[in-house]
Amino acid sequence: MTSNRNFGLNRDNSVAPGNAQSVMKSIRRIAHAIDTRSKRIGRETGLTIPQIVVLQAVHDQGALTTAAISKQADLSPATTVSILDKLEAKGLIERKRSSTDRRKVQAVLTDTGTETLKHAPDLFARGFTEEFSAFTDSEQKAIVTAFLKVADLLDPQDTEAGTLPEPSYRDI
Repeated sequence: MTSNRNFGLNRDNSVAPGNAQSVMKSIRRIAHAIDTRSKRIGRETGLTIPQIVVLQAVHDQGALTTAAISKQADLSPATTVSILDKLEAKGLIERKRSSTDRRKVQAVLTDTGTETLKHAPDLFARGFTEEFSAFTDSEQKAIVTAFLKVADLLDPQDTEAGTLPEPSYRDI
């Protein structure tokens, strides 16, 4: 099913002038929507979206090190440590030493963490998943690719050699 939305395109499907400004305006709308959703989730659950993302990563992957959680959740290691501290203080995760390598500390969900995650609201606003799934596979892939390209443009990650890595949108 193809959407009827024009997404800022002209009638002939050419991109309207001021592309960078259109992208920035869209990013601001997205940021506002995420901020609004995050505040609502915070009021309802006492958790932030990144905290729920970390809980979900630990749930999906099992016992994980901070580095693995950081990579899975796409958060900086420092942010991940801060989130884990807060989740541990709430009794939602525990940190345990690895049984195979005592130097490694892994986060695991507690029973309370598992229950909390079961009742956590969807991270997207109502209707998003259904509307997104109405796009064809190729439309979904194009949207994901475009988002990854924009994310790479906004937040290029320097490698040790000082060059930019291959953009992640190429992994699709």
